[in-house]
Amino acid sequence: MSNRQSAIRDLSSIKDFIRWTYSRFEHSDLFYGHGTDNAWDEALHLVMGSLKLPLDFHRDMLDCALTYDEKKRILKLVEKRIKQREPLPYLLGKAWFMGLPFKVSKDTLIPRSPIVSLLETEFEPWLTQYPLNILDMCTGSGCLGIAAALVFEDAQVDISDISEKALAIAQENIEFHQVEDRVTAIHSDMFKGLHGRQYDLIICNPPYVDAEDFNSAPAEFHNEPELALTSGDDGLAFTHKFLSQAAHYLHDNGILVYEVGNTEVALQAAYPDVPFLWVELEQGGNGVFVLTKEQLNTLRREQK
Repeated sequence: MSNRQSAIRDLSSIKDFIRWTYSRFEHSDLFYGHGTDNAWDEALHLVMGSLKLPLDFHRDMLDCALTYDEKKRILKLVEKRIKQREPLPYLLGKAWFMGLPFKVSKDTLIPRSPIVSLLETEFEPWLTQYPLNILDMCTGSGCLGIAAALVFEDAQVDISDISEKALAIAQENIEFHQVEDRVTAIHSDMFKGLHGRQYDLIICNPPYVDAEDFNSAPAEFHNEPELALTSGDDGLAFTHKFLSQAAHYLHDNGILVYEVGNTEVALQAAYPDVPFLWVELEQGGNGVFVLTKEQLNTLRREQK
């Protein structure tokens, strides 16, 4: 008898399926890093998410029996998670960022940027004036830009991406969070669709994974859009071009907040004289820097 058949026959309650899913995950060599970091939390999120139940569902209710269709739905997701190494947020169609739900699909990265730590503190002390105009470039699901709009309630926010499919998901998230009056989704290849615009704050979580890291990454990452992850052999192709243009799109007192992850070392080697301010992130993560417009102009002159 297969695992699927025995589960349908022998398991009954919600907690039965959480325990069974945990056991399957523990023996499947999965990578956790898209919202959870261990097999138990992953199992809990999968079962409760598939049943459209909250994680704080009353413990006494976990003894509730499941219908045949509910069992099949859980088992289908478990098999896809194990056999296809599909990240859980794609299976559920939803991810959480800064405590907020965002729709995701395979056309968007799964939200996990450590820039969230800076959003929660309103970019203090680097942002010296209230940002009335904000840009979130390479927005994907729109999570950073929408979260910024909810933090800075008087700001107008542009979110841009080269992927029209990603922007369609971002637009759905804009409408879900009811910020249509302040957040605008713009199809743009880097700055090409943003001529004449300037911002007090630019946030960017670009593609920056180098070829070696991408090729050796767990299979779960290969389910995400490669366009949003990789950028040349050293991971810096997008960043070189971006840094040469960004100053034009910042107001005089504006700042850039930019994520390069593990490519931090290669970036510092490429620009040894640039005073990148590398931020210590309270929630972990690395490779986020801040630059002012003046510093970007200096960098641009050095590139010429």
